[in-house]
Amino acid sequence: MPVIRTVGIVSKPGVPAAVDIVPKLVAWLHDQGIAVRLDEQTAFYTGVAGLPRDDVPEGCDMLVVLGGDGTLLSAARAIGKREIPLFAVNLGSLGFLTAITVDELYPELQRAFSGEHRIAKRKLLHVEVVRGSEVVAAYECLNDAVLSKASIARMIDLDAYVDDQFVCAYKADGLIVSTPTGSTAYSLSAGGPIIFPSVPAICLTPICPHMLTNRPVIVPETSLIRVVSRGPDDSVYLTIDGQVGNPIKEGDALVCHSSRDSLLLVRPPRMRFFDVLRAKLKWGER
Repeated sequence: MPVIRTVGIVSKPGVPAAVDIVPKLVAWLHDQGIAVRLDEQTAFYTGVAGLPRDDVPEGCDMLVVLGGDGTLLSAARAIGKREIPLFAVNLGSLGFLTAITVDELYPELQRAFSGEHRIAKRKLLHVEVVRGSEVVAAYECLNDAVLSKASIARMIDLDAYVDDQFVCAYKADGLIVSTPTGSTAYSLSAGGPIIFPSVPAICLTPICPHMLTNRPVIVPETSLIRVVSRGPDDSVYLTIDGQVGNPIKEGDALVCHSSRDSLLLVRPPRMRFFDVLRAKLKWGER
């Protein structure tokens, strides 16, 4: 890891613990001779003016996230294509990605500044909405792209293709296209498999399919996935990482492939994937 001279901080809003944590963290970083850039929510906890979240990563050598996995996903979008390591501290509940606890904040930061941490590369998924021959929306997501019904009414109809090979005509509440990182998010709740983060794969998980034989399918990371909506205009909604998205029209195609970019996650040496699974999913200990 390069020398850390500037750190950005983004925080989850409305967290009582952050009122105490954030000012102390900012003061501690200043004591280390490190400049700090704060988003507006983090600045609120300190009583100073902040920056729009998308502007915080500019010029930073590391980005600290204080919150849950949702805050991390928002921060990942702000980082964009910048190769800035993200140091995630869990102020939320579950937190598969924000696995560093508040008690570990300063010791782990010190280790990171000393270069003792490893950097985990989490592959992103590039997603486009194609209408006719025009790309009307494009996203990079860390977890998943989800096509779901936009109302409480009937199921939706989706035709899925992998590398131009027809897979299935889904009649379901929706379809999740997830990265290995996203395999422990919505896909897991919908019955999808847990995929080790470094496995080069993409997973298609149907949500409550009409045909009970429709099961999750894992395809190579090199695959081009195309999902065509057969429902009426605006009956289907696309959600990216559970946070942003847009309505889908009849005939729109969701085109997904592995991105050229990855999110760089700072991981303590002691923290391994199965350790996190055991802690978060309450798996048995020896």
